Amino acid sequence: MKKKVLFIMNPISGAKKKAAIPEMIEKYIDKDVFEYAIAKTEYAGHATEIAAKAAQEGVDIVVAIGGDGTVNEVGKGIVNTNTALSIIPTGSGNGLARHLAIPLNVKKSIEILNQNTIKSLDYGLINNIPFFCTCGMGFDAFISMKFAEAGKRGPITYVQKILEEGLSYEPQTYEIEDDEGIHKYKAFLVSVANASQYGNNAYIAPQASMSDGLLDVIIMEPFDILEASHVAFEMFNKTIDKYQKIKTFKAKRILIHRKQAGVIHFDGDPIMADADIEVKVINKGIKVVVNPSDKRISRKPNIIQTAFSELFCNIDEIRYNINKQSRKMQAINKNLLRKIKI
Repeated sequence: MKKKVLFIMNPISGAKKKAAIPEMIEKYIDKDVFEYAIAKTEYAGHATEIAAKAAQEGVDIVVAIGGDGTVNEVGKGIVNTNTALSIIPTGSGNGLARHLAIPLNVKKSIEILNQNTIKSLDYGLINNIPFFCTCGMGFDAFISMKFAEAGKRGPITYVQKILEEGLSYEPQTYEIEDDEGIHKYKAFLVSVANASQYGNNAYIAPQASMSDGLLDVIIMEPFDILEASHVAFEMFNKTIDKYQKIKTFKAKRILIHRKQAGVIHFDGDPIMADADIEVKVINKGIKVVVNPSDKRISRKPNIIQTAFSELFCNIDEIRYNINKQSRKMQAINKNLLRKIKI
């Protein structure tokens, strides 16, 4: 029997036009293996409803056509079922597709579907809301909210919001509890990653795995304007985990306490949440069509990237030592001036 596939298309996500996609599906899908249907979403949350109904009806694969928001909605509808998630990435960030090495080209992503390689992978829950790539709070959640309010998608809008809001954002204090106890951090952001990146190849957790039963917790300590470019470089260089102001650890479950309620995000979608937040992993909780040629080594920095990261770290250390010596000299000069006046 042929496998049943349902394509769920978000007609407004991302910047790519989707009018030609149904025709491409008809042209490139392997009709000897699959029979398919296409559904279009009409409102927020509709993709979850369609996907859940498809799982109940025994559809083998549900394909999310859109960005990370559409992928999240579809995934929520099929977690803990025998229905697998596939992706045709047409969004502005495509974080999960990039992590899974799903091509951004529609024809090539359909070819991945045709290979029909399915694995059971992990997903996360933040306050019982599923996420598949990342969730978090602090600056990235704040920017996600500003990005959503802008009404305009794409990386240019995202960078614009970072530049507009970054200098005025105040770090917060978080208490994070895991199996080893409670730890307090003053942080620019706290991110929890099931997959390696936010999207657009910005790697917040380069070594994250979706099959290890663990989440990567990333605490980014406050940094000044001179360090901002270094942080951005390390993120796109796949070396952010080596940066001195980044603290990382792995956990199955964490509890986070902050001073007051505020915004959090799951896969880039912002919502308001209470001061206390629970994040946990569901091991092997979702079936996913994967790229059988994907090699995890592609998410590791190469020799040149590692060398540049070390160079920047050395420059930071030199700058830190110069500033430290400068502060000492200023203190000595103040003492001398005080003695002279006496």
